[in-house]
Amino acid sequence: MGQVGRTSGCSPSDSPGLSNRRDGSDPPDLPGPPGPPGVSRRSFLAAAVLLPAALGQPPRSEARRIGSVPLGAPGAASPPFGRLLGDGLDARLFTDLSTLAAPPSAQRHPTSPLTSTDTFFVRTAAPANLRDAATWTLRLGGLVKTAVDVPLRDLETHGGGPLRVLLECSGNADPLNYGLLSAADWQGIPLAAVLDRVQPSAAQTRVLISGVDDDSRQWRTSIAGASWIFSRDDLSRAILALRMNGAPLPRDHGAPARLIVPGWYGCTCIKWVDAIDLVADDAPATSQMREFAARTHQPPGATAAREFIPATIDTAAMPIRVDKWIVNGRPEYRITGIVWGGTTPTSALSIRFRSGGAWTRVDDCPLPESTLTWSLWTHTWRPTELGRYQIVLRVDDPTIRTRRLDVFFYVREVQIDEV
Repeated sequence: MGQVGRTSGCSPSDSPGLSNRRDGSDPPDLPGPPGPPGVSRRSFLAAAVLLPAALGQPPRSEARRIGSVPLGAPGAASPPFGRLLGDGLDARLFTDLSTLAAPPSAQRHPTSPLTSTDTFFVRTAAPANLRDAATWTLRLGGLVKTAVDVPLRDLETHGGGPLRVLLECSGNADPLNYGLLSAADWQGIPLAAVLDRVQPSAAQTRVLISGVDDDSRQWRTSIAGASWIFSRDDLSRAILALRMNGAPLPRDHGAPARLIVPGWYGCTCIKWVDAIDLVADDAPATSQMREFAARTHQPPGATAAREFIPATIDTAAMPIRVDKWIVNGRPEYRITGIVWGGTTPTSALSIRFRSGGAWTRVDDCPLPESTLTWSLWTHTWRPTELGRYQIVLRVDDPTIRTRRLDVFFYVREVQIDEV
């Protein structure tokens, strides 16, 4: 969804820590969050701009859409969307999730909208010292019988079809936007095919994937050193992506080659990949693995790479837009949201609007076609009281792991001024 040369994952400084609230207790009232490091707040304009009516649910008889109600603490301001802020490891570009709408049903992913390349979130901008793509080589070495340098052009003819995969920054925690979350069609060569170009020289090895990084200065929000160590099985679905949304990768998204590990947090999806090494099974975790350990739910005290568990995204859900309608003379609110992550598709979503309030099954939640991207759901809400509400979701299936939903990570606030 990395640091320069690193990935799309956010550092611990990007977000508050995850608590261990697993007893079902309620979240406290949430104050307006501070701005992300190095980012000055801008006026949140989404509430002032009416979205096209197509973004709401089809109106019923005597129904009229009034506009959108902003999500977030009253008076709080989100950073601007779709514009790169800062540079290097301190750069950020936030995606405006409130504009998501289902594409025409004739398309391959009827409930899984695509993020345009220019609005896809950026966790870290491209370093200035990137080599020219025409001369880019990928070094395959480490514990191998013969190290090889593979020109990127030799890989370009071995790619497969596009794969729609969502990336999420591991520190995607700003409740004003949760905008470090996007989905794109990625195209490239399977990592397994790349690894087949070398023979291991040891019985047990792991795979270290590294990318160009900028250590020319000390960054405020992250540490230089883009790399992650995987087991071979971890990479069974991974690709070395060369194209994004049908075009060559842009520089800020890892051009000319980046790792995509479907279902894993962005901090593992190394950008600007220039080296793949086989390393010993007891190799220590890299600096990037240690930096993002808490954000990827690693066991406390893990120091060896083999002690790290897969940095997979659990099933999660949240509202992204609240539209106000007048139906038969009375206001009602139509909530659009997304569900993503996990390994088992589910439509068993329930929603709640106040701490201690009743849970209600989401009105319209189609079963996702894939857990590797997001799917849209909608719910009609008729609050009976004015005031501030906190909207949270849960999954009513105990077999599905929801570590972030368990600690109310994706709470969205809304102020209701008419009922």
